[in-house]
Amino acid sequence: MGMLKRATGAAVAAIAAAGYGAAARAAEYLGQPTPGAIDMQPGASPLRHQQMFFHNVILLPIITIIALFVLFLLLWCVFRFNKRANPEPARFSHNTPIEIVWTVVPVLILMFIAIFSFKLLYAFHDMPPPDVTVKATGNQWYWTYEYPDLKVAEYTSNVLPEDKAGPALYRLAVDNPIVVPVNKVVRVLTTGADVIHSWTIPAFGVKIDSIPGKTNQTWFKAERVGTYYGQCSELCGINHAFMPIEVKVVTQPEFDAWVASKGGGAAAAVPASSAATPAAASSAPAASSAPAASAAPAASSAPAAH
Repeated sequence: MGMLKRATGAAVAAIAAAGYGAAARAAEYLGQPTPGAIDMQPGASPLRHQQMFFHNVILLPIITIIALFVLFLLLWCVFRFNKRANPEPARFSHNTPIEIVWTVVPVLILMFIAIFSFKLLYAFHDMPPPDVTVKATGNQWYWTYEYPDLKVAEYTSNVLPEDKAGPALYRLAVDNPIVVPVNKVVRVLTTGADVIHSWTIPAFGVKIDSIPGKTNQTWFKAERVGTYYGQCSELCGINHAFMPIEVKVVTQPEFDAWVASKGGGAAAAVPASSAATPAAASSAPAASSAPAASAAPAASSAPAAH
């Protein structure tokens, strides 16, 4: 018995050490995938923190308790009601109190989950007045970006070759990333020029489809300066794996300097009503055409996505 306790304690300690080590590596790799990680990518926006709370504090304990309870019932039935332990089985087939319990309890569990789920869903749709608006257009197989309020013209963002990006950031880094200021509300308007794409940044908790003929919108507020990576998350063709997204979060002076380098200017004031009606953006028609990207990688030069 003592040996079993020591072995159990050693296993728990090993799992805890692995968890702490993975968390430390995740902090080091903030904004990108972490080798050997066992948890979600660390959050860098309020929406992401709410997502992680919902998953780690609400869903995981409920899932674990249900799984252990079902395992206990299975083992109990196997060992308590087998032919050797119970040679003469009971003849009844109904138990009204148990049937009421296993109907009502799941309903209560789902109602409890719905409280937090609806709150999170509302947070995604309740966008504060935006400080910066970025229009992201998905193309096969690259992104184009535009800052309409700042008069920054549309530019193309392509995946960097492996010899320039390096093995760790290949198919994550791009030649022309998005640049946004830290601690500012960024509205992302996205559409597709050809097929359905999906604009996704895990560290911000953002994932929204880019659909031809329709403009969807989402938002985020980056809390830390740094570089954050994502990828198209909707299967969009042979080079789907070569549509990375890179967002550089900088200070406000650095952002102003970048806008000036792109020939843009100060943003006009955003009416409060425009931020309060996200549905209007969702129903807005997408741009009728997207300029061809001369710098886009040819399908023949990139390996097929697996």
